[in-house]
Amino acid sequence: MNIKNIIIKNDFKFNKRFGQNFIQDDGLLNEIVEEAGVEKTDNVLEIGVGAGTLTRALCGAAKYVYGYEIDKNLQPVLAETLAGVDNCLITFRDFMRESMEDVEKTIGEEYLVVANLPYYITSQIIMKLIEQADRCKRIVVMVQKEVADRLCAAPATADYGAITCAIDVIGDASIIMNVDRTMFYPAPNVDSAVVRIDIDKNKYDVKSRKAYRDTVRCAFSSRRKTFVNNLMNVFSLPREKAEGLLLSVGVDIKARGETLDTATFVALSNLMVCEKILG
Repeated sequence: MNIKNIIIKNDFKFNKRFGQNFIQDDGLLNEIVEEAGVEKTDNVLEIGVGAGTLTRALCGAAKYVYGYEIDKNLQPVLAETLAGVDNCLITFRDFMRESMEDVEKTIGEEYLVVANLPYYITSQIIMKLIEQADRCKRIVVMVQKEVADRLCAAPATADYGAITCAIDVIGDASIIMNVDRTMFYPAPNVDSAVVRIDIDKNKYDVKSRKAYRDTVRCAFSSRRKTFVNNLMNVFSLPREKAEGLLLSVGVDIKARGETLDTATFVALSNLMVCEKILG
């Protein structure tokens, strides 16, 4: 399928606001579907359908595909690229304005997320999924390479941040594929990567998801300061109390927040819940 010809034929005009870059290589599309582990019993949620090339590949492997696309001008393109496909539902609305409860009610069962995410809103979409989705069992997304590095970073590295910890507490993330910019039409200015996140909501015993998020955000609120200082500033704790909390979970009082791993953030947030510092 020559996506470039279909786009020209339908006189589609790219909207820079939506960061539209469509995958045009069938081999890459099939590889993404295979690496995502899509099976005939799976429902798939696709965010940012674009020209429908990935959608079509997903429909060939999945039970049903539920796609969201913000740009209604793609309707004639999708009518051609998805011609003859009867196991998908495309909703022309902004996914970020949809409630996850309504989305999951429509799907009705467990599902996978497989998508070439719009780069301008990648982090917001991923955070919405990991914080609000209840029935998602796996997320496999194409993202900008530098974002992929952040999603999968190790503690005490430059790429390690709050979103890394948000993902790691509920699943395991890894880069499964690097993708050159020439694989898209039009070609973006950056290379990409496919990240797979296998969801496990029971990976850690977290007393309060909100307390965990607050603790992580505190840690990265000022990367140049020690975690003790961040705890004092964010939660209005006296120094002695802040130091005592860190020592209780085995953290040096001179440590910076970016050096702590997920297990330590969980232990610290659980301790602060027990001591009624956080709810």
